[in-house]
Amino acid sequence: MQELLLITSLVAVVLVITEVARRLRISAPLLLLAVGAAGSYLPFITVPELDPELVLVFLLPPLLYAAALKTSLIDFKNYRAPIGWLSIGAVLVTAAGVGLVAAWMLPIPWAAAFALGAIVAPPDAVAATAVARQAGLPRRVVTILEGESLINDATALVSLRTAIAALAATVTVVEVGWDFATAVALGVGAGFLVGKVATLVFRQISETMIVTAMSFLVPFFAFALAESFHASGVLAVVTAGLIVGHATPVVKSAPARIASWMNWGTVQFVLEHTVFLLIGLQTRQILADANEFPVGNGWIALTAIAVLLTTIALRLVYIFGIRRFLGQRHRQLPWQESAIIGWAGMRGVVTLAAALTLPVVTPMRPVLVLIALVVTAGTLFIQGLSLPWVARRLNVRGPDPREDALQVVMVSQRAAKVGLAEAKAEARPGDEALLTELSDQSKHRIESMWERLGHRPGQDATSETRGMAYRRLRLVALHAERRKVLQLRNLGFADAAVLSQVLTELDIEESMLNTRETAEREIRESVPDDSPGRRVPHLSLAASEIDFLAHGECVECVAQKREPVELRMCLTCGHVACCDSSPGQHAARHFRQTGHPVMRSIEPGERWRWCYVDNLHDPGPED
Repeated sequence: MQELLLITSLVAVVLVITEVARRLRISAPLLLLAVGAAGSYLPFITVPELDPELVLVFLLPPLLYAAALKTSLIDFKNYRAPIGWLSIGAVLVTAAGVGLVAAWMLPIPWAAAFALGAIVAPPDAVAATAVARQAGLPRRVVTILEGESLINDATALVSLRTAIAALAATVTVVEVGWDFATAVALGVGAGFLVGKVATLVFRQISETMIVTAMSFLVPFFAFALAESFHASGVLAVVTAGLIVGHATPVVKSAPARIASWMNWGTVQFVLEHTVFLLIGLQTRQILADANEFPVGNGWIALTAIAVLLTTIALRLVYIFGIRRFLGQRHRQLPWQESAIIGWAGMRGVVTLAAALTLPVVTPMRPVLVLIALVVTAGTLFIQGLSLPWVARRLNVRGPDPREDALQVVMVSQRAAKVGLAEAKAEARPGDEALLTELSDQSKHRIESMWERLGHRPGQDATSETRGMAYRRLRLVALHAERRKVLQLRNLGFADAAVLSQVLTELDIEESMLNTRETAEREIRESVPDDSPGRRVPHLSLAASEIDFLAHGECVECVAQKREPVELRMCLTCGHVACCDSSPGQHAARHFRQTGHPVMRSIEPGERWRWCYVDNLHDPGPED
């Protein structure tokens, strides 16, 4: 019963502290770490022992798998070069550099010093993702950080395993290289096999509960299979997660996808926040163990600070040294984004768990564990707290909600046209009225998406759009419907299963309405109502059509031998350039260079216009 009370108490504290952090607008991992450190000194609190096997075998696989499921396999492939340079190169460079500092300042052999370097080298997947998203960083920066943090644990743990082996026996460079290569190859192979088998199984099963339950077995199967061959279980879990996540929209039904998303989101939320509380709770014991070691406390503190600063500095130096490899399609990342990637090097639970796996016979083991704790806490507080400020100072901003909404409209318009075309092809005699209804519904849905982007020219910026009015009235109706259904339930009017189905449908519709309202609120908050763009309706002054220049090609992309994603046309001079999803982003660059405010899509079937100055849209006439 004590263990049950301990677990429930930990989860309850995590939930309360996380909600407090949300209301105070501070990082929940950092607050949990501080609360845990303070709680470790309270006499009435039983501090749970952080078993490294528990973390590495039972906590790390589901955390990495949940992160991999949400990581785009396409983005991972597109940024595989910078991810590789960081997840392998940065870890090895940091491990070697920290090892040199530790061996110089402490009376320990090189193997133990390199083991410490491998322990503190990998930034944590949970910490990096949580802080990076909260800081509002560009998506490519978040993608690189996520990809790195998914893979670098494998490099660090293989390096640590080699260093521990070197403590007991002599190993050669050839043995180290072979061990690393086989661990990587077999780990990826095991993950690929488990991921493919899982997708085949999911394709054959339609029961939502069974699919969800089986999804919880995938990371542990992948980890166990790889580790049984002395390969990297981390790589196996990540590989399986990427494969299953990419195939999920095809092999799982819509209810199974929703259930999987909700359940894995809950698991990830609870686990990733609990581990930070557990790290903090180990503070007192780690300090006590290190204090008993016959080394001056001042020198231990100086060594820990030196390792912390070396860890932070080496990452920055390494990243700027390889910056030309961090871009995509030979495009170098701006130095500001490279600096953000270098500064987002927070360590987490893997560092502390790896430190606890050091053999008892390791020279000065308590001191090495303390140094790992200092690096974990130091990077979380120094870099984690300052990352949003650094991003603002460097003018590195996250994705614009309006640009996202514009892409949503573009994708939805094309999908809706294909859907209507297939519906017409499959229509039977007498379906004409239904086809008209489907067409009207599709048109209304697209118009509602356009409304999220802003007001039409000449419309009052504070007025309520049709979509907003519909949501307001429909939410009132939904609440009334739910009250009536509950009243009928209390009267025993219908079976509980029937009433549950009705309530579920109402809940799903309300959830969709709330999601749309949140998206529109983010868009409206991204451009103040009193900005100059609200006062100058450039769209009403711009032409609807203008002669093409460059024969419908992006001349910049042609000169640079790049392939544009889509084309836009300036409605002031007729210049044709590629969209913001293209590598060159030449349409936006044309606006910055010329100040011409309005552009139009020239993709087949599209006539919408967009004003860069006003952040206003015009859907254009129907084809």
